[in-house]
Amino acid sequence: MTPPSEPDGTLSRRNFLLLSGTAGAAGLLSTACRKKSGTSTPAHPPESAHPVPDLSQFEVTEALMRKVMARALASGGDYCDLYFQKKNAVWLGMEDHAVNRAYTRIEMGMGVRVLKGEQTGYAFTESLDERSMLAAAEIAAAVATGPSRNTPMAFNALKMPVFYPAKSVWSSVDTAKKVKVLNDLEAKILARDPRIKKVMLGLSHDESAIVQVDSLGHTFRDFQPMTLAYASCVAEHKGRTESNGYNVSMRAGMDFYAPDKLQAIADEAVRRTVLLFSAVPGPVGEYPLVMAPGSSGILLHEAIGHGMEADFARKKTTIYTDMIGKPIAPKFVNIFDDGTMPGLRGSINGDDEGAVSQKTQLVENGIFRTFLHDSLSARHFGVTPTGSGRRESFKHMPIPRMRNTYMTNGPHTKEEIIASIKKGIYAETFTNGQVMIGAGDFTFYVKTGYLIEDGKLGAPIKDVNIIGNGPKVLADIKMVGNDFTMDQSGWTCGKAGQGVPVGLGMPTVKVGKITIGGTAKVKKSGEFEDFSNMEVPS
Repeated sequence: MTPPSEPDGTLSRRNFLLLSGTAGAAGLLSTACRKKSGTSTPAHPPESAHPVPDLSQFEVTEALMRKVMARALASGGDYCDLYFQKKNAVWLGMEDHAVNRAYTRIEMGMGVRVLKGEQTGYAFTESLDERSMLAAAEIAAAVATGPSRNTPMAFNALKMPVFYPAKSVWSSVDTAKKVKVLNDLEAKILARDPRIKKVMLGLSHDESAIVQVDSLGHTFRDFQPMTLAYASCVAEHKGRTESNGYNVSMRAGMDFYAPDKLQAIADEAVRRTVLLFSAVPGPVGEYPLVMAPGSSGILLHEAIGHGMEADFARKKTTIYTDMIGKPIAPKFVNIFDDGTMPGLRGSINGDDEGAVSQKTQLVENGIFRTFLHDSLSARHFGVTPTGSGRRESFKHMPIPRMRNTYMTNGPHTKEEIIASIKKGIYAETFTNGQVMIGAGDFTFYVKTGYLIEDGKLGAPIKDVNIIGNGPKVLADIKMVGNDFTMDQSGWTCGKAGQGVPVGLGMPTVKVGKITIGGTAKVKKSGEFEDFSNMEVPS
């Protein structure tokens, strides 16, 4: 899991249109899978009367939109959609008691996707003038050959639930109020422990307005807010320094940063940092592993969840390809991917194909029930999309992605789980992991954790790697706690060059054994991913 890269510069609109005839170089994305007869079209939720899509904020008329859609269908594509997006982002950074870094970024553009069977043509433009949009449509249409298709006679708005603020919550907040949040957070951190010598803080927020229109006559619009705050500390004790940090993120406005939330951020950032002064090296070898509630869900997301995304099953590159209906975990294990949890980072009202968000059970009582589907994979497997077709921005086409992935409560208590172990480790936070997505092989660096000795938590540990295989770990779960927690950190999931915000969580979980220590790395072949839990702009 990795933060989306920040480009050093953007390709000029003119050069984009000149170069995008080369796949991958500047916006034309195409995939060719096993072909089936019929038309690839996304499934949609119920509709409400809405004669035309509202494109006023993009200064695009219905007549122009129809013209672009007609160009996209001119070569015989089965289906096309237009995805308009405008995103405003602001970030403030504080160090040494002063705001010393800041930026504001505005992005706007349109992506056009054309489907022909199971082939996809995609192009985008950052300019919404007629010439640029028609050129993008023509590029995307190159995936198809055949007679042109008609554009819809009328449009209907898709009804969506609302899981976060439906209008701007940041446009009226002035910079002084944001700086005050950083000042207050810094003061709380410095007051927490005299060993803290340096504090680095960041506060970001963005709001993304989306309108999608498709050749079936559907239109979907959404407004997606997001905010993230992070605190990084450097502490000194008896000539030794340690550093650590903490971050939180939600689809929320300024009211998220209430005094109690700022205190919680300060307490956790300081706790994680000063804990390292008493940390000892961890054991080396195979030992039982207890994963703490909340952020340990990163192992669930990375080493297991990706293998349940249907594009990998369609390509037959995941270990779960032929496992639907089969046991893959003990009977007390239940795993969901849920886009409907109010305000959480991975929640969405609808996916980027216009499918309504939902709560999808991946594992039921240890049985693997379904993959996460976008419209293409759903059609391939003859099932209904799960509302999992997501994209980073208008520059990318949608693919199956996780939202908020978590394991629910089991029958055990945390105390019972720890008491069951003679010697092992309790892993609390992770960073710098590497995952082989298809097979699930992974290494994770345990940033903070504890020894378990004679059924009790012992000394803190650090600089510990755990090495294993996600499906094997899932099968080797021995106990699941009843203390389920959703983590609120700013996780961003990277896949196929795209980063999307996600959430994760789990209760305390015991794994029978795992390899601890060493510096072995996953072989870099196939679908491979590095991750970090900090979304901090460079």
